[in-house]
Amino acid sequence: MRLKSFPSLFCLLVMPGLSAAADKSVYGLNEYARLSDIDLEVAAKLDTGAKTASLSARDIKRFKRDGESWVRFYLAIDAAHEHPIERPLARVSKIKRRAGDYDPDEGKHYTARPVIALDICMGTALRSIEVNLTDRSAFQYPLLIGSEALKHFDALVDPSLKYAAGKPACATNAQTAE
Repeated sequence: MRLKSFPSLFCLLVMPGLSAAADKSVYGLNEYARLSDIDLEVAAKLDTGAKTASLSARDIKRFKRDGESWVRFYLAIDAAHEHPIERPLARVSKIKRRAGDYDPDEGKHYTARPVIALDICMGTALRSIEVNLTDRSAFQYPLLIGSEALKHFDALVDPSLKYAAGKPACATNAQTAE
């Protein structure tokens, strides 16, 4: 009698997880992402091991505009992006340095990076997420999308797939990351 009730109990325990998984979008290890605010499409790496999203930028300068903090930067993607981009500064993020990246002159185990909000489209999902700015030109992908942003996309990442969501095809209004 106990063995007969085990399958029923198992189903009751697993069903809520299956229901939640059914509501998620499956993305690959790499996806095309449209940066709606900048009118640019790039290849992105989805990294569940990274907490934050990062966009490749250079010549990053913080400044004040009407008493508010802003940031001016250039995309560090290729030579075609030679015009400055200005966005309000959302906050400054402290990113842990790797073990070999410690700078004894600075005496810090972290790097401070400016963070901006960007509307990003993957597949048919358009979300407003926070993105820190850093020079990623040494990396293959100019945009890294970490776990916090992936939560807002209701994403399941299958690392055996690439570009599973296809080309970005979003409506115009982004859902705000909360």
